[in-house]
Amino acid sequence: MHKLLCGVDIGGTKCATALVDTNGKIVDKINTCAHVDLNEDGLVKLVAGQIKELFSRNNLQESDVEGIGIGCAGHIRFKDGVIITTSNLKGFKNYPLRDKMQAYFKIPVILDNDANAQAFGAFKFGAGKGYTDMVFLTISTGIGAGIIINNKLYRGVTGTAGEFGHTIIEPNSDLTCSCGNKGCIMAHACGMALPYLYKKKINEGKVSKLNLPSNFNISKLSGQILKKGLDMDDPVSKEIISDSAYYVGLGIYNIFQTLNPPLVVLGGGLTNWGDFYLDKIKATFRELARDMIFDPMDIVISNIGADAGVIGAAALTIE
Repeated sequence: MHKLLCGVDIGGTKCATALVDTNGKIVDKINTCAHVDLNEDGLVKLVAGQIKELFSRNNLQESDVEGIGIGCAGHIRFKDGVIITTSNLKGFKNYPLRDKMQAYFKIPVILDNDANAQAFGAFKFGAGKGYTDMVFLTISTGIGAGIIINNKLYRGVTGTAGEFGHTIIEPNSDLTCSCGNKGCIMAHACGMALPYLYKKKINEGKVSKLNLPSNFNISKLSGQILKKGLDMDDPVSKEIISDSAYYVGLGIYNIFQTLNPPLVVLGGGLTNWGDFYLDKIKATFRELARDMIFDPMDIVISNIGADAGVIGAAALTIE
């Protein structure tokens, strides 16, 4: 019998822990938001307890599980299993998360960036299955990428390769990214940018059909709200989504010129904007690439869905 895999997806608002089979299907899962206010060691203790709970309620010994993969947003020094920095959680600067978790278990623990985890999950179990090379983009609260070359994750010298969100596409932009630079693709096209982009459109005199309450906290404007605007043909929502798609398409063009992959898979919450969004991304890419495309390059939405993070984290154990 094949061993099960264990995955942990640590996000800023949700932490998912799951048992996954070798076909990428979830066997059992625990979600929590209780990790948000915990310190570093407290989070490790919470997650370790959830893993042990999954083992117990599925009548598993540690030896029945291949290993524990952890995906976490931020800069990860992969070879050392250390979170260098993360903007999703308080603290965790130069924190040895892998070794802290390993103290609770005898089976191997692996820590990587969440985009790398999702990339490997898509490669093993999703839209990337059958390819030897691909790039995965996660477009959500932030933007990141995972790069597969010759069936392996490419991580770079530190482990931080694929920080696609911090590539600069508008050097003279007035938009400042969370990294401090101006004109990063994250500043123009991720979830964190949406409130600013909406205010900018309104201040330019654009009129929205969203009819937000007068006391609405604009910092809470989300991709889901803009999706409602898109569905009701709101011009402001459509313009923001179209602009965001343009910058993602421009970024994919840069990836195409740098890596020339046969496949780019898009995941993350903002892909729920659907065909309007995807079609604009593809059109922008094609307009820029023109007759430089000598072999097909597909751009597709991930088919794993909302559990891509935890499934990808589990997949790291069989890399």
